[in-house]
Amino acid sequence: MKNLKYPLLAIGIACLFAFSSVQLMKTSLTITVRNELGNIEEGVGVQLFPTEEDYRNETNPATEIEYSDKKGKVRFKDLEAKVYFVNAVKGDKNNIGAGVQTDTLQEGKVNKVTIIIE
Repeated sequence: MKNLKYPLLAIGIACLFAFSSVQLMKTSLTITVRNELGNIEEGVGVQLFPTEEDYRNETNPATEIEYSDKKGKVRFKDLEAKVYFVNAVKGDKNNIGAGVQTDTLQEGKVNKVTIIIE
């Protein structure tokens, strides 16, 4: 019986880590911002909204405004697996008419989209 004790303990610990790693992976969204020429855009203010109405009225944002880095990327963490509406603005450029809605985010994954501002 003692011989079975350690292998069973090892299997139990392995299962615990397997299930806990699934729970540790949170849903996130990485947005790459490009201009109408396809070049990356740094310093673009990006914010997510939970509904189209909130997006249009710029009320009840799902996130704070984050700014794209030198690679044109913005990352939002700890999101719900749902559709978001993206508002991206830099000076007089924005993403209105060039794609504002994400697909439904996949839970527990890093989701990626590209937004065009013009």
